[in-house]
Amino acid sequence: METFREYLPPVVLVLLVLAVGAIEPGFLAVDNLLTVTADTMTLFLMASGATFVIMMGGIDLSIQGVASMTSCIVAALLPELGFAAVPVALFAGAASGLLCGIVSTRLRIPSFIASLAISGIVTTVAYWASDTRSVLIAAGDRDSFLAWAVGDTGPLQNEILVGLVALLLLGLLLNGTPFGRYVRAIGSQERAVVASGIPVERVKILAFTLSGLMAGLAGVVMAGRLGSGSPTLANEFLLPAIACIIVGGTAITGGVGSIFRTFIGALTIAVVRIGMTFVGVSVFAQQIVFGLILVLAVAITMDRSKVTTVK
Repeated sequence: METFREYLPPVVLVLLVLAVGAIEPGFLAVDNLLTVTADTMTLFLMASGATFVIMMGGIDLSIQGVASMTSCIVAALLPELGFAAVPVALFAGAASGLLCGIVSTRLRIPSFIASLAISGIVTTVAYWASDTRSVLIAAGDRDSFLAWAVGDTGPLQNEILVGLVALLLLGLLLNGTPFGRYVRAIGSQERAVVASGIPVERVKILAFTLSGLMAGLAGVVMAGRLGSGSPTLANEFLLPAIACIIVGGTAITGGVGSIFRTFIGALTIAVVRIGMTFVGVSVFAQQIVFGLILVLAVAITMDRSKVTTVK
């Protein structure tokens, strides 16, 4: 069963790509596949940090609010600070995650309540930073300070390179450091980890901080791609982001998952969205489909031995 769960996501992705290619042969062109991958990177970046939280058995519902907030911050500060606006925006994202982790662990509030509350706070900050409107980024500022996110390096768009760097670094963090091992262990058997003397609260706070940082990076890249920041820029991204984590094979009950699986899940969600567009499914109906996909993915990946009672 474990082998089936491990190989199912990439097999499904390949089958979906072939199916969409059968509907629209031009979809399989190399340039088009690269464009689809580039378009998927903001979703992957937003989901990549939240993967750590879900692997611990938690949830971060603030990522879309954090992404929108950092898009507003970077757009508003670029004319004054130049490239320095980017680390300021990333710091704001990380601080949001840090606050979420502290609220959840120190006040012993369930993560979905804590992150929902933080989402409301960062949304308010986004409206304040943008003066309740979209903030346009001048073409010159974007070319000068955000080219690393929206330009081209050889045949590849820079969004792909940013996503691949994040995939590599976060994969190393999860698979090659004590922090990554602790994240898996907490998701698998938290009580045993507590009994072993590992600082569980500190690990959880760091995971939420990382989730906020990556959501902030997604917001900065999104602002660069669209040429503006907005308090509602990432409003439709929460459900697809959570869905791509679970579709990739990360268990909602924790302990199982990887950054690469989230990457595969993000590509799968993108291909599903494109396929629905080709067959004429409306944007609103697509949200219904993503909801159904999320329910199905949770049913397949969750470890029911950890859930004695469903409330």
